[in-house]
Amino acid sequence: MTMSNTTLIESAPLSRRIHVLQIVGNSIVGGMESYVLRLVQHLPQERFQTTVLCPWESRYTERLRAAGADVLIAQMPDNDPAWGSISLAASLVKARGVDVIQCHLGNAHILAGLVSRLTGVPAVFTAHGLWIDSIDIEVHRLAGTHIAAVCQATYYHALNLGVKPDSVHLIPNGVDTDVFTPRREREGAMRRHLGLSPQTPLVGFIGRLSPEKGPETFLRSMMMLHQSLPEAHAVIAGDGPMRVQVGQFIERYRMEDYAHLAGVYEDIPGLLGELDLVVSASHSEGLPLALMEAMAAGVPVVATRVGGIPDLVQHEMSGLLCRDNDIEGIAAAARRLLLEPETARRFGDAARERALKHFPLSASVQSTGELLARLAWQRSSTRETPVQEPAANEAIATALMGKVSARSAVRSAKPVG
Repeated sequence: MTMSNTTLIESAPLSRRIHVLQIVGNSIVGGMESYVLRLVQHLPQERFQTTVLCPWESRYTERLRAAGADVLIAQMPDNDPAWGSISLAASLVKARGVDVIQCHLGNAHILAGLVSRLTGVPAVFTAHGLWIDSIDIEVHRLAGTHIAAVCQATYYHALNLGVKPDSVHLIPNGVDTDVFTPRREREGAMRRHLGLSPQTPLVGFIGRLSPEKGPETFLRSMMMLHQSLPEAHAVIAGDGPMRVQVGQFIERYRMEDYAHLAGVYEDIPGLLGELDLVVSASHSEGLPLALMEAMAAGVPVVATRVGGIPDLVQHEMSGLLCRDNDIEGIAAAARRLLLEPETARRFGDAARERALKHFPLSASVQSTGELLARLAWQRSSTRETPVQEPAANEAIATALMGKVSARSAVRSAKPVG
């Protein structure tokens, strides 16, 4: 349900702005990070104040500050959270009067759960991927965190794992359809940089360069596309742990003439205007923002049928869906859309209409704000009666730390390779 900003403000009967602490487990410019940035930008500032905890300084933290957030840095390793970070976050919550915590990625969830138990401030974990990790379930059970799912598959996965219905919330991602609009820039900055003519077919991969996103699957499909359509070029825009590996793959298979690694690209709306097609080769997804942005921009898409992607893309209506890791299928679908411009245009128009109707950013921000406001109000209404005594909170935090340490020990003991 979509609510107006006025309704949202009235639904949170606090006499001051709601102070939200966002704990973000990464500091790159990616989909999850963009989600948090857009919350900072679009939650009503007269009603919400935002502080963000990030693991390191980066261009992303600069963007958060420019949007009006107060940003602090704290270590967030994937295994045992640093006690210094726990102390910093707990002290911050108490000193600054934080009303509610929202966290993103497993390392941030562990930190948020511990801080929630130590301070009594409610926390909600937004699950951006398809699957909810076992440690996230442990944090939820021991620390009482809420879980927000961005797609139906993740929502029902949480229920299947035993999360109570009143503790899991389905809030689909949204896209800013005023920023991501259809436009054709056949002679844009990317084409000029690559020395491509306006007639050159250009296929894009936009996203984090990590195993679950399938950048190698994309490149293999582009190798196959090149065999039947040698004039087509591919561009990869993004960064991540597989950046070096992706570059090496391009070199090893001598793809340099038609496959281009662009790194982090600042003007994604402009890049989308230059692309003839966007491919999502992910092996696992929640509700990917990069795909939503392409659809809002009216760019035809080819995507794997995983996670929440079928919630977005209607096969043969607003795009084409392929099986996971179907290199031949992805190549064939891309070739079809490049050779059938009328079909591609029809799919792009339908994708734009679907984004406008079903996935506007305003609805996602509104629902998230409503949840944060409700948790903050519930906490303020019961502030006089803490759920647990401090000693009990510390005992639960210690138990949670023990489970995290045990999981880390098991991972360390696994053979490599």
